Amino acid sequence: MKLRAIPVFVSAGLLLSSAGHAADRPNIVLMLSDDQAWYGLSVQMHPDMPNSKSDFYHTPRLEDFAAEGMRFSSAYAPATVCSPTRASLQTGMSPAKNRWTKAAPIAAADNNFPLIPVQHRKVLYEEEITIGEVLQEAGYRTAHYGKWHLAGGGPAMHGYDESDGETSNGNADPLDDPENPLDVIGMSRRALDFMRRADEANEPFFVQISYYPLHVQENASPETIARVEARERGKVHSDVLIAAITEDLDTGVGVLLDGLEDLELTDNTYVIYMGDNGHRPGDNNMANNRADNPAPLVGDKGNVSEGGIRVPFIIRGPGIAANSWSHVPIVGFDLFPTYAEWAEIDPDNLPDGIEGGSIASIVANGGTGAVNRPREELVFHFPHYQVGSPQSAIRVGDYKLIKYYEGNLTALFDLSTDIGEKHNLVREMPEKAAELEARLDAYLASVNADIPVVNPHYDPSQRTGFTGNRRNPDAFFPHDESIDVKLLYYPE
Repeated sequence: MKLRAIPVFVSAGLLLSSAGHAADRPNIVLMLSDDQAWYGLSVQMHPDMPNSKSDFYHTPRLEDFAAEGMRFSSAYAPATVCSPTRASLQTGMSPAKNRWTKAAPIAAADNNFPLIPVQHRKVLYEEEITIGEVLQEAGYRTAHYGKWHLAGGGPAMHGYDESDGETSNGNADPLDDPENPLDVIGMSRRALDFMRRADEANEPFFVQISYYPLHVQENASPETIARVEARERGKVHSDVLIAAITEDLDTGVGVLLDGLEDLELTDNTYVIYMGDNGHRPGDNNMANNRADNPAPLVGDKGNVSEGGIRVPFIIRGPGIAANSWSHVPIVGFDLFPTYAEWAEIDPDNLPDGIEGGSIASIVANGGTGAVNRPREELVFHFPHYQVGSPQSAIRVGDYKLIKYYEGNLTALFDLSTDIGEKHNLVREMPEKAAELEARLDAYLASVNADIPVVNPHYDPSQRTGFTGNRRNPDAFFPHDESIDVKLLYYPE
């Protein structure tokens, strides 16, 4: 691919350092991909699972990046859809606590679902203290490029010195330049220009680059599409356009990594690559309920099965051993306190209500240790219809319980032996299931999470679903009663 040259008030008490001290602290870069499966790279995400990488997508630059750093095999997005994850990254709180649990569309009682899903907000409030504001006041230069999707006036209103503005999915549609597909090259170069200027000013920087892929795969480079079409298809993945836009994204990542090297910033910069949620339905060839499914995880974006929330997570930086692994469960909102620790900010000066725990000691200790969060459990709350019915999940240790609000069903899994969530242990371990359900309910109550309620006007004889999306306002999205949701996501 040819690379085109592309031009390039928080609460008191957080300010820590002079610019001189700030220059000694590490830089931080987060690269966030969109709708990318845990096994959606050619990077193997678990050392003992050959199928924890794609059998069709090629991401050679991310392979090299992983070989230079640490892979977390058990990393989770805060949510199973994009906007709640992005809000969680900014605030350090779970979507349940933020009360931002879904992107559009939102179902209501007259959509005739058996349950009435909860409503949620769609804007990052001005009074919320973001990681951008915390780092900015601590002496960091901050920037956000790419997909924001949080409204609220855009990154400039929430602690970012430079940004692409109040962007969302729709901003990706016109980005069809074959030499800069979905702006993956331009975005990386704008970020590098910002880093160069911060370094010249002797100031550390924090940059979040929220790439648009895997959205709008039809905008992939024609050159990449032709190269992908010549390859043999995989059993799990075979979509040429998705493979091509994945490869284009990898190219953009490579531009960023090469630029950091050219600027001689690699040794003092933590670089993280992670996904915002699992893959979209249809990106995987195999039906989730098939016993012979060669994919490692069940589920998709829009449900809290592992395929909807477990994501690729790779980190490289000072003191991180090359080609290392961590199997410690982590979640996206752990990054807020991690960044703060790297920036040498006193934890007592962080905003109230942070739910994450720093992973700094884990990456410095060869991938071992524990994350010290206010609560031991990880909770994922998706009280909506999307791919499956409203549901929540809790993970404690290796055990994970999913609660399906429609039908009041639960499923229990031991992820240490059943990462594919095929063997429901509820009947074998009823006490463990009851314990985890009680802990899940207690957490949701403690943060005043919204829970779906029975729709008294539900009529099974009438059409069920909701209409309208960004590309096709007249489209209809059914809750198809002929599809057994329990079969798809509730193994007996």
